[in-house]
Amino acid sequence: MNESQIDLAHTVALGSIGHEDQRAVAEILDTDDSVLRAAFTQEVQQTREALALAASTVAVPPPPALRDRLLAAIATDPAAPNHHSHPNLHHGNGRSPSTVHD
Repeated sequence: MNESQIDLAHTVALGSIGHEDQRAVAEILDTDDSVLRAAFTQEVQQTREALALAASTVAVPPPPALRDRLLAAIATDPAAPNHHSHPNLHHGNGRSPSTVHD
């Protein structure tokens, strides 16, 4: 299967298929290429299973020390953005206060 067909299988699994895509799916399912047909069907099924698994997961709160460890790691990372180096930026939307209009 090519990338377009894989994307199409994911669209089918999500249930968000449009009219043009329906024709493309019909072509794949009606093809004489049994390998393509089977691969497409398997991709749809695996994607549906992955979506069902993701939907059934429950969020677990992170360990309490995680925030402190992340902030410490960011503070020591020279590649981390330094918000203090741009005093004219408004932190809420990235625009300077002089360009904010209410």
